[in-house]
Amino acid sequence: MEGKIVYAYVVADILHTGHILALENAKSFGKLIVGVLTDEAVQEKKPKPTLSFQERLRVVKALRCVDAVVAQETYSPIGNINVIQPDILMESTSHNKEELEKIYEVTKELNIRVLQLPYYPEQSSTNIKECIKQL
Repeated sequence: MEGKIVYAYVVADILHTGHILALENAKSFGKLIVGVLTDEAVQEKKPKPTLSFQERLRVVKALRCVDAVVAQETYSPIGNINVIQPDILMESTSHNKEELEKIYEVTKELNIRVLQLPYYPEQSSTNIKECIKQL
């Protein structure tokens, strides 16, 4: 799949094995561009991240498997995939059916392949935060 552009997106508030596995898998398909959700984008669905957007951007950019990072201004990747028009979009099975249906409509129009990665709830920034609180 050399020459393919792959788009994945993350919050990356607390980087963990789930992030690494997902991004390494995404990279195996081609050049990996990662959208890091802005604080405002995250807050569409979740509490404000602990780490600042700039910190999260820098951490993701430092990963060996990541070729480029971009800001993702909304929780949905549709804006960025319209601009970037990757060959492949990496999606999580954790997103609800309605969100995925909208994404599939856009990716079908743009001829973008969507690959869904499994979500492992035990590998979650939210769970890590809860464990830290209980210490």
